[in-house]
Amino acid sequence: MVRIWNDYLRNNPLATKLPAILPLVLAQDNKPWKSSTRFADLIDIPEGAGEDIKKHIPDFEFQLVELFRMPFEKILGTPMGILTLRALKAEKLQALLDDVVWDESLLIQLPSASFEMLMRYILDRDLDKPAFRRRLKTLHSPKLSKNAMSLAEQFRQEGRQEGHQEGLIFSKQQDILEALEIRFQRVPGGLREEIGSIADAKKLTHLHRAAITSADLESFAAEL
Repeated sequence: MVRIWNDYLRNNPLATKLPAILPLVLAQDNKPWKSSTRFADLIDIPEGAGEDIKKHIPDFEFQLVELFRMPFEKILGTPMGILTLRALKAEKLQALLDDVVWDESLLIQLPSASFEMLMRYILDRDLDKPAFRRRLKTLHSPKLSKNAMSLAEQFRQEGRQEGHQEGLIFSKQQDILEALEIRFQRVPGGLREEIGSIADAKKLTHLHRAAITSADLESFAAEL
């Protein structure tokens, strides 16, 4: 809150008060919200804490928006806003490939960056990839279809590159551990974890050489 106040004063030097802020909670669950909408009710205040503590705890009621209670067609806003909320709601219903998310009258209005963001969100949900490709083929707009197909291929290539890189890193880590085991017969658990947390290929190459040339485990550990 102090940072918000300082930033606001910096941009509005004549201001003496903060502007009104409407607290809002967007609930994505596919079931009704059961908790209180008063912020103070959600704080676990120790029994017998007294008023000296309670008076410092903000107490306000936030506006609750439950996607569970909103029919898809009743969601209003900009094209990106509507599709974002529809996707959030559809995810919980396992309906990300349904027409409500793939509404071409809205999709066609999205800037390229927004369309890519939406496609990434959908694909990151671990969908049935063949079903996703079949969904792309149902698009009537040539522009949308072309963009969606290009993005799908781009995401696939990115996934392959990430998988290749992960495999390379894992292989280098195993080479280091094998070298240490051959030379010193044991590798302490903490050292294993430290090596397993390194994802820099150049660093791992250096450590592999150190595993071969270090006089003892302590000398190798100093290279980490």
